[in-house]
Amino acid sequence: MTNTRNTANPIKRVSVVSTGTVSIHPEHVAATRKPLYWWLFTSRRWTRPLPINVYVIEHRDGLVLFDTGQDRASVTDPGYFPGGITGVMYDRLARFDIAAEQTLTAQLAAIGYDVADVHTAVISHLHQDHIGGLRELTDAQILVSRREWQSLHRAAPELRGLLRSHIELPALRWRRLDPEPLADPALAPFTSGHDLFGDGSLVLLPTPGHTVGSLSMLVRRPGHAPLLMVGDLTYDANLLEQGQVPGVGHKRRLAATTRMVNELREANPGLTVLAAHDPGAALALAAAGRDLVAPSL
Repeated sequence: MTNTRNTANPIKRVSVVSTGTVSIHPEHVAATRKPLYWWLFTSRRWTRPLPINVYVIEHRDGLVLFDTGQDRASVTDPGYFPGGITGVMYDRLARFDIAAEQTLTAQLAAIGYDVADVHTAVISHLHQDHIGGLRELTDAQILVSRREWQSLHRAAPELRGLLRSHIELPALRWRRLDPEPLADPALAPFTSGHDLFGDGSLVLLPTPGHTVGSLSMLVRRPGHAPLLMVGDLTYDANLLEQGQVPGVGHKRRLAATTRMVNELREANPGLTVLAAHDPGAALALAAAGRDLVAPSL
């Protein structure tokens, strides 16, 4: 599975940056029998601060981001979130801490990149803490699944965590993707997706559950075990391995997608799952960069 179509490695570097931290309820991390709105409005427990990860892939055809983090305006602009009971729901869902130096532009600069050099940003899903850097990416192509985009235009998007005023921004270059057949047995059980550059190194896979149109991205580099960036399919790669699903989303779809990801992982020892808010993701990525494997023939 570590082969790409071209034997030369098209990926120079994979990095992670964090646009601040977020605390959520434990019931958010791991589903319980409590209904969502029950724990959302009654839970008094919060997790320790979790990262808001953005993954950065330097590919020979351009700089790619997986997700764009949280907008600092969400903690500085009183009008960022809706008002009324919907605003109370957002307040109960998450607590953010984002410093001035934790914008997407500043975080990319800290690892040697200019935000204007971003070629493509893949959005795992359209929740606020994954689209926060969009307004900084006017030179990039923005990719999202068509199913996810369509959900933005169904009734009551704000109640489903979708803030249209921060997504449908002028000057952004959106591209909406439909899954295509993938005739690559190394991707089983996944049979459809999108090969981003046509070289097999970055493959987008449909992973619904947290939202209807959630995407994950498989990163393959010769000589290294693959990486799978999964957005909010899980908040902890260890919980995913155990089959535990998070508390936000469609539980049956989450469970089905989790089984598929675990089947992919079990067939490819060493595959590293990288989630958006997993506190162990940065160390896991660093370890995956060090651990070389023999390329498949």
